[in-house]
Amino acid sequence: MSTQHINKEDWPDTIATWLADTLEGFVPPFKFSLVPAGGSNLTYIASDARQQRFVVRRPPLRARLATAHDMHREYRIMAALQASPVPVPRMLAYCDDRNVCDADFYCMEMIEGRVIRDSQSSSDLSKDQCLAATEALISAQVAFHTVDLEAVGLSDLARHDAYLERQLKRWLTQVNAAAARDVTAFAELHGVLERSIPDSTSQPGLAHGDYRFDNTVLNSDLSMAAVLDWELCTIGDPVADFIWSLNYWAEPGESLTWLQDPPTAQATFPTREFVIDRYETLSGNNVRKNMAWYQSFSWWKQACIVEGVYARLLKGAAGGMKVATPDMVAKRVDDYLLNAQSFAGSI
Repeated sequence: MSTQHINKEDWPDTIATWLADTLEGFVPPFKFSLVPAGGSNLTYIASDARQQRFVVRRPPLRARLATAHDMHREYRIMAALQASPVPVPRMLAYCDDRNVCDADFYCMEMIEGRVIRDSQSSSDLSKDQCLAATEALISAQVAFHTVDLEAVGLSDLARHDAYLERQLKRWLTQVNAAAARDVTAFAELHGVLERSIPDSTSQPGLAHGDYRFDNTVLNSDLSMAAVLDWELCTIGDPVADFIWSLNYWAEPGESLTWLQDPPTAQATFPTREFVIDRYETLSGNNVRKNMAWYQSFSWWKQACIVEGVYARLLKGAAGGMKVATPDMVAKRVDDYLLNAQSFAGSI
């Protein structure tokens, strides 16, 4: 896993002191490395004097949105799922003391395993191994879509109704809050989608919000070790959550993709049609009904998210990643909006 060391001023001594006083079994001094992974919440790998490792998550250092980066929500979700069929890391500690850090943060178990991020990380996998990894990914998603919310204590995480309405409102609000530039297609598509919201074909469930291979860790046998990055999780429409994930599933030869180097674009991976069939079989949910609406919504929402990345880039926050120039990111947003409009034409 690629990491980079961080500036001393970004990691004050008060945090190291708090960790030494709070985490049982870990011995200072601590060393910290930032895992380059997107422009939102930041992930650090910490190691102690015994080379024991754990993970720290915190909001971005700059350019935070008021309605995003809720550390306690992410911590609460994973803590609640500990005893469920959904594999998540063990939560170690949570801090909201501003004398310690300028923002809330939490610590969790370091899960060792395989992260499939790009074509290089999956290039050695055979067809059978790619199938095993795909099955693991789908099965874990079905597990959190069908988890008993009352039993795990998450039934009050969010409203159980009007998920699509809430999502449309949330992401338009995020775009407007970022105020990066004036793009009329955001509001225009919002209007089209809002006027044609389909009736849900599935019961409300836990929606991860950004589920894909590189937000998981796989065991050596390619079974699922842990699902990570629950920042966007809420209670919602499992079909919407699945189709969102499906759009990360690039196929060979596709040029407009959500990831710069999608691992599934290799011929060794199953097709999107296989993924749909398998999810429908395991979950009992009808994915193909209202597909055009869900696809348009997904591409519009992804454009909203990437527009937020563009806004943070303009303010100097890149989440530790080497990313494209702001102009290139803006162009990607425009392409996503065009794709959303094309699907909207079939609603």
